[in-house]
Parts: sequence; C-alpha cells; structure tokens
Amino acid sequence: MNTLVEKVVEQVPFDIFTDTTVRHLIQGTGDRRYSIVKRAIQSGEIIHLRRGLYVLAEKYRRKPNNLFEIAQMLYGPSYISFESALSFHGWIPEGVYAVTSASAKRSQEIETQLGIFSYTHIPSNNFYAGVQRVSSDNIFLIATPWRALTDYVYFHKKNWKGLKPVIENLRVDQKLFQNVDFRLLEELYNATRSVNVKRFIKSIKQELLA
Repeated sequence: MNTLVEKVVEQVPFDIFTDTTVRHLIQGTGDRRYSIVKRAIQSGEIIHLRRGLYVLAEKYRRKPNNLFEIAQMLYGPSYISFESALSFHGWIPEGVYAVTSASAKRSQEIETQLGIFSYTHIPSNNFYAGVQRVSSDNIFLIATPWRALTDYVYFHKKNWKGLKPVIENLRVDQKLFQNVDFRLLEELYNATRSVNVKRFIKSIKQELLA
C-alpha cells in the first residue's frame, strides 16, 4: 500500500482529501509529495477527481461514496438540483444518469471515474433560496422540489403555466401538490431573474388558490 494511502486511512476521517491534506501527511518537498500522489494514482489506490482533489479507491474506502457530497466538493458554490433533486425527493420516478447541480459560476460538465457531474449556472437574487442542507453520514446542499422545478423551467426555457405540464412532462404525482408552502413560492418568485420562472410560479399560485 502506498505511504499516502496508509496515512489517509490512519489519520484522516474522510475518504476524500485534498492537496492540503497531503501537505500535512507527507513531509518533504513538493516534488516528493507530487511523486507519491502520482504513484498512488497510477497504481489505482487513489482516484484523481480534479486538480487537488482525490478519493480513496473502492477497496480502501470506509463507507460508500456519496456522489452528492462529492459534487459539492468538485465545483462550487453549487447545490444538487434539477432531475437529481427531484429524484432524491421522490418527485420523478426515473433515475438520473448524471449528478445535476445548479451553480453560481459558469456552467460545465466534469467527467470522473465515479461518474458525470453536470453544473448549470442559475442567475439569482438569492442563490440559496429554497435550498436545504442534508446532514447525516454525509453533508450536502440540495434544492427543495419547488426550487428544483423552477431551476428546471429556467434551464430548459419552459413556458409552463400551471401544474398540467409538470404532471405530463415530468410525471410528478398530483398528490404532491396538496400541501404547498406559499411562502417558499413567494421567496422563489423574488429570487428568480427569469420571466418564464416568474410566470410559472404565478400560474401555480393562481391554480392552487382557485
């Protein structure tokens, strides 16, 4: 086992680590640390996710990777949204081939050995409106279902009005609309800069209050 992997397993509580962690674990020059990291990658003992970010290979991991948590570390500020969030909350039936996130920075897609991570820039007056923090064995930020829906409408340039297109296009169960937080809808309305999203939220409120 590579010296670096041994030290990570013995001294670091997480399977994901950065160059800063390596500097604390491995004494010597930058060239020496680079050489040790490079050998660990080539031997398949660690996986390089992006510059300065690594994860232990599967046989050394102490628990399964949480791709949502990794998504936050790969590129930020960001939060899980769109189809990934809707699937997580049980609003859409199908799984998602990539981890989809909203980002405060430019859009991009990152391919890793663990999967594809897609980030879409969402302009907003309040980037974290309708976003919640999940904290259990893993910690990550994820859009509430309504925030994920409004992000979806923005990204796909949907001119949706009311619940019907949501039900028909995303196959969302109508029962999920029975207890709507209108304060959240108002918060999302004020946060968005999109005319389509404002129109969508306004039509939803009108339909549910009718």
